[in-house]
Amino acid sequence: MSVRLSREPIDLAALLPAASSPEAGAVAVFLGAVRAEGDRDPLVALEYTAYEEMALREMERLREETIERFAITNLHLVHRLGRIAIGEISVAIVASAPHRGEAFAACRHAIDTLKSRVPIWKKEIRRSGESAWVEPNRSA
Repeated sequence: MSVRLSREPIDLAALLPAASSPEAGAVAVFLGAVRAEGDRDPLVALEYTAYEEMALREMERLREETIERFAITNLHLVHRLGRIAIGEISVAIVASAPHRGEAFAACRHAIDTLKSRVPIWKKEIRRSGESAWVEPNRSA
């Protein structure tokens, strides 16, 4: 369960114990949620799709690199696919480490790298029914 794509809501309660270890004094969590955008034609959902086989390979590679780079004890990456409503969680990253600095840094690195490297795409769905695939914002 270290890396996973899911069409079901992300179960944070299952991720936290899986990331914990006796060597970890810190567990940091990053949750990405679908946020409301737009005044005239508000966003009502995002639809995520992926090249699943490659996405899982890249997520596992990212996990291994992040563990080594930040000397953390564990890292879990879960990204949802399909239609996700406003307020729902689309991505969860849980890092455990001996100290909080490494755990926070690992989460930041993992989400930034995931967005830039893993083949997952999103489409915005508006209240009017309009939809458009979105070019990734690599700096957000």
